[in-house]
Amino acid sequence: MENEIIEIKQADMLQAINRAEVDIQIATAKQYPRDLSRVLNQIKTYATMDMETAEDCFYALRRGKGSDQQVIEGVSVRLAEIIASAWGNIRVQTRIIGNDGRKITAMAICHDLESNEAVSITVDRRITDRNGKTYSEDMQVVTGNAASAIAFRNAVLKVVPKAVTKRVINEIKEVALGKSIDLETRRQRMVQYFTQIGVTQSELLTYCGVNSIEQIDANLVFELRGLANAIKEWAMEKGATHY
Repeated sequence: MENEIIEIKQADMLQAINRAEVDIQIATAKQYPRDLSRVLNQIKTYATMDMETAEDCFYALRRGKGSDQQVIEGVSVRLAEIIASAWGNIRVQTRIIGNDGRKITAMAICHDLESNEAVSITVDRRITDRNGKTYSEDMQVVTGNAASAIAFRNAVLKVVPKAVTKRVINEIKEVALGKSIDLETRRQRMVQYFTQIGVTQSELLTYCGVNSIEQIDANLVFELRGLANAIKEWAMEKGATHY
């Protein structure tokens, strides 16, 4: 009897291995379900280890003009990482799925192994400058990493219910607003930061809609810190690491 040659395709083999890994993780998640109280406590503990960490958990941007102007606040990539870590029984994968020379497309897939809910999110980021010239290879890598980070955040926040995390996020925000450090110190830190990146005190006052530094209250300091975080994420995307 002749030996039968069994052909195994690499793609099929990898798919089978991946499916087996997911099946094992789902079975483990069912056996050891998350404790919601412990999860929320862990998110708060990680995010409020110090005020700087709490401040890094949010971004804030103004949109519109005049009476239509609004402050848009959101959860930063840093807080999404904390939430995913504490939530547990979750798979998050990011990858670059497209690069046409003008934009990079990143995709994140988030799978809650307990509820079996899964979402995929795509994020596009331009890789050309104002003159239409394509970024260097290194800059394309940096931009791709930034797009992947944002896709990760958006996917995690789609899977983890906002209703569950809303209370603890509000508690983290209270810490970020500065219960443990005086307002004057936080105010001066923000003024110093924006001075270092080329924003004059006059421009800062105009942005805040006040006439003096002393009129910048705790809520405005929080907004400025959120703006600083948004600038840092933008700088990361552009490769301007000194910000």
